[in-house]
Amino acid sequence: MTSGVALLAVVGIACAAEIPTGTRMEIRLTTAVNAATAKVAQPFEAVLIAPAVASNQIVIAAGVKLKGHIKEVKAAVNPDDQAVLGLAFDQIGDARGSKANLSARLVGVDNARESVDKDGRILGIIASQTGSGRLDQGINKVTAKYSGLGELLGTIKQAVLKDTDANIDYEPGVEMTIELVQPLTWTGHSNGPGVRPVEPQNELPALVNQQPFRTSAARPPKESDITNIMILGRLQDIQNAFQAAGWSTAEQLNAKSKLETFRALTEQRGYKEAPVSILFLNGRPPDLVFQKQNDTFSSRHHLRIWHRPELFHGRDVWVCSATHDTGIDFSEENRTFVHKVDGEIDHERAKVVNDLLFTGLVNGLSLVDRPGVPVSLWNATGDKIETDGRMVVVGF
Repeated sequence: MTSGVALLAVVGIACAAEIPTGTRMEIRLTTAVNAATAKVAQPFEAVLIAPAVASNQIVIAAGVKLKGHIKEVKAAVNPDDQAVLGLAFDQIGDARGSKANLSARLVGVDNARESVDKDGRILGIIASQTGSGRLDQGINKVTAKYSGLGELLGTIKQAVLKDTDANIDYEPGVEMTIELVQPLTWTGHSNGPGVRPVEPQNELPALVNQQPFRTSAARPPKESDITNIMILGRLQDIQNAFQAAGWSTAEQLNAKSKLETFRALTEQRGYKEAPVSILFLNGRPPDLVFQKQNDTFSSRHHLRIWHRPELFHGRDVWVCSATHDTGIDFSEENRTFVHKVDGEIDHERAKVVNDLLFTGLVNGLSLVDRPGVPVSLWNATGDKIETDGRMVVVGF
């Protein structure tokens, strides 16, 4: 899923617009869709969670509602079946009564184990091809020769792992990207959220540029991610905002969470409280960790937040490093499996900002230059990172 364009990068707001074919919109389901129970023509609803942008202008405001229907569905009944789900997007409308017919194609489901084909259909995983399914196949072979041993192995496996449910099962909150396949004339709400810059603006550069900008890993000791968001506000403000935005906290990295991570990987499912590796800022681990998953551990939005010692006009100062995990790979250097990240980390910065703005809890937003921050570097696990070097400041 392509991360949203932060409002700070948009130079204008359109009053009425002919929105061209190819314009992309980020949406969030507000009703569930499930290939195991859905019927053709069944309706569903969603909401635009980031402003739609065309020609560097906001053309549709976040919060606009979308309606659609299921046009194709196939359940995964047997281990070798592949579930299929086709979604049609029919209408867009705002709270003021403006409506327009919509013709759009699904192009991505955020952090999904499923794939989307060129026609916009969601294609499910195949249960027999997951780790859990392959274990079943191996146990069945053992059972054919040594029934007692096979039954024992099967009992052990069922005690540790569950059978994979390969159906496409999206609860409200799952996020998607759609693309217009026909132009859209929209005369409805297109205003931004009305958030003012953080004040006093002239003091922000000094505050931002005195912060450490590079985190480090402990094992092996290497410089890693860049801090790219600053938050001004109370701890409770931050917790409330991320909860409202659909983000989850992370469990501590221990034996229990490692086992649950193994289960999630083997069963090919999500683990929304999954632990994250520890990175340090000035020798300190993060004070807060948030993440947003869907139905796979392999992909997730996640961020680490550190409380800083200073205050800014009475408000606590926090700095954040946000990245998007896009897959898992084996690191020869580290001799372990590591998440691969989207190297264009400004996309994740925009994602976090748009999510927080959508909650309506943000009261200030600024974008500050950091001349001393490199725009291209490598993180601790070998991913190349590209950025404009700037830091977003979010005020509560």
